[in-house]
Amino acid sequence: MASPASMAARRVLAAASHAGHEGGSARTWKILSFVLALPGVAVCIANAYMKMQQHSHEPPEFVAYSHLRIRTKKWPWGDGNHSLFHNPHENALPEGYEGPRH
Repeated sequence: MASPASMAARRVLAAASHAGHEGGSARTWKILSFVLALPGVAVCIANAYMKMQQHSHEPPEFVAYSHLRIRTKKWPWGDGNHSLFHNPHENALPEGYEGPRH
């Protein structure tokens, strides 16, 4: 059984959807956007920022799996071993990561 608070909220939203063409429903949805949507976005941004702060910036240990980073022919750019959007800090070559990590 639904709680009285949820039934009241449901009743308010149902009444707002049937407010007619007087502009009352637009005002209600505008208020709901500011009261619910913007704080929700702010909470999501804060959560992502806190997760980013806790993230370890150390790369995982390199394991040379035989089924990864297979080069059957050279790529037509650069030295032929680096991918087109290669990032030396994030992408490993078949031999391992390039140089020291920071």
